[in-house]
Amino acid sequence: MGRYRLPLEEVRALSNLYDRDFSAWADEQASLLRAGKWSDVDVAHLIEEIESMARSERRELVNRLVVLMLHLLKWRYQPALRGNSWRLSIKEQRIRLASHLGDNPSLKSYLDEAIARAYRLAVIEAEKQTGLPETTFPDRCPFGIADMLDDHFWPDAAS
Repeated sequence: MGRYRLPLEEVRALSNLYDRDFSAWADEQASLLRAGKWSDVDVAHLIEEIESMARSERRELVNRLVVLMLHLLKWRYQPALRGNSWRLSIKEQRIRLASHLGDNPSLKSYLDEAIARAYRLAVIEAEKQTGLPETTFPDRCPFGIADMLDDHFWPDAAS
């Protein structure tokens, strides 16, 4: 039984479709994969997209950590301003972060790097939002991932 192959012009058209209409390209690639038409798949762009998806998951991890760390820093360094909004943001980000790690367990191997990246960004945002100088905040993240995800962890005021 012979395999069906798209003519070369159609293969080129599909590759060009990637640049013209990503959604149509993605639908077509899914159809080709479902049909087992492996030789007609736009492999180069498919690889690029899969790698992009992995980078996106790592960025999402960093972004969730930034928001959580920001509110934990504000909670610790501005105790007089603690409010329901900060408390709920911390609770929400804990849930979202735990869910993201649950959906992507391999990201746990990236946590140390993600925490370091996120902390630098969280300090910048904390400076902006609090008006406190950078020197107020430790050079390294004062929160471990276990504490950040712990519903019962609320950082005490800085001494």
